[in-house]
Amino acid sequence: MNLNTNWSYPTNIRFGAGRIKEIADACTAAGIKKPLLITDRGLAGMDITQNTLDLLDAAGLGRAIFADVDPNPNEKNAEAGVRAFVEGGHDGVVAFGGGSGLDLGKLVAFLAGQTRPIWDFEDIGDWWTRADADAIAPIVAVPTTAGTGSEVGRASVITNSETEEKKIIFHPKFLPSVVICDPELTVGMPPFITAGTGLDAFAHCVEAYCSPHYHPMSQGIALEGMRLVKDYLPRAYADANDIEARAHMMSAALMGSTAFQKGLGAIHALSHPIGAMYHTHHGTTNAVCMPSVLQFNRPAIADRMAMAANYLGIGGEFDGFCAYVDTLNASLKIPKSLGELGIENPDVERIVAGALADPSTGGNPIEMTQSNTRELLFACL
Repeated sequence: MNLNTNWSYPTNIRFGAGRIKEIADACTAAGIKKPLLITDRGLAGMDITQNTLDLLDAAGLGRAIFADVDPNPNEKNAEAGVRAFVEGGHDGVVAFGGGSGLDLGKLVAFLAGQTRPIWDFEDIGDWWTRADADAIAPIVAVPTTAGTGSEVGRASVITNSETEEKKIIFHPKFLPSVVICDPELTVGMPPFITAGTGLDAFAHCVEAYCSPHYHPMSQGIALEGMRLVKDYLPRAYADANDIEARAHMMSAALMGSTAFQKGLGAIHALSHPIGAMYHTHHGTTNAVCMPSVLQFNRPAIADRMAMAANYLGIGGEFDGFCAYVDTLNASLKIPKSLGELGIENPDVERIVAGALADPSTGGNPIEMTQSNTRELLFACL
């Protein structure tokens, strides 16, 4: 099957092996003449990053890079990135990497032309309308993992380093102008990253599917996204060079992020404060929390998950789906609890408060209260 294609939904996506070679043309299409490539420290010196800079340089677009990006990026990273963008005279961003590089890259493109502080644009009500939309620089996104789907997202998740809270900064123009999804960039990804990012995509699909909000398009996308993860994540985990499996996982990541316009839920509501406070890997934290959250939401989702189990060929209705999740996690060596993930003596009340304040709670099918959220956290621990 030829997996090379162009999509115009939810934005312009150039999908297929080897398409990173089109990076200069993608910048031109986005109106970028002097891009700043933003990625994380771990990727900065890797061949895939340097080769991308070579392609930009050869096309006369320079080879500027900013990589002072933490695994859970924060406002200090954003301030440094904006400084590099402005002082370098850049007119656009190539957001390159996993969720951290993509989120920070999009945020720098957004903030560089604004006069208000970052927290004025938190995803609360219509705060996004405070931004000068015309001052937002164009973005080309290049994911190097298959998980967050941030390349097609309209927000960035940023940690407030002072309060240790994860915040969502939203604006419709966060959506990149052009995306290059090249599965060759994910070849050789370590197994634990393949697992954690792949299960992040799965969590997006599961939570979107379970959300009580009305969005039939997202519902269908979420269901098929789950199928792609079921069929191809084990293959990608087992063989770092399985390009077909990695291509389908890139699609699943895109689909999860597109689907969760319908909403997220308790998985993300818990993983956001936990990640901010204890610096755990986001996708892996989601995977650890998922079994307990499924049981927490059982009264509201049993019938729906039975339909999903049937579509996925799992059988056993709701219990069958939950058993599949347990088996999948075990096969990918995911810790069975937050304790096994390394979280000892957690600040329970602070995590609960952070979860209830997180926007994801609004998409959970069971109302989250201080009492039942505390019980859910103990189940995860």
